[in-house]
Amino acid sequence: MIRACSVSELPEGEAVRLAGPVPVSVFHSEGAYYALDDTCSHQDASLADGWIEGCYVECPLHAARFDLRTGAPDCLPAKNAVRTYPVVVADGVIYVDTEVRQDVA
Repeated sequence: MIRACSVSELPEGEAVRLAGPVPVSVFHSEGAYYALDDTCSHQDASLADGWIEGCYVECPLHAARFDLRTGAPDCLPAKNAVRTYPVVVADGVIYVDTEVRQDVA
């Protein structure tokens, strides 16, 4: 597990990008925390820079939307899902288990 940030550093409706071999974004939406591959599956754009609405993030480049819960695209131009990761909150800190990549079928 890697430390993302403290709960106080990630307000509702915001995201943080974690650098690494595979960049990951952590989102806070509707009282829950989600982690996805940061790069849009349609074209190289950071989903952390996108717009969060409900349980979806909209890519800032071409407006593809991804479900924060599953990583599945909601509309074109994205056709492929992005991977999701388990998120754990312990003692006010948000952790992401990047070892467990959850693919969408």
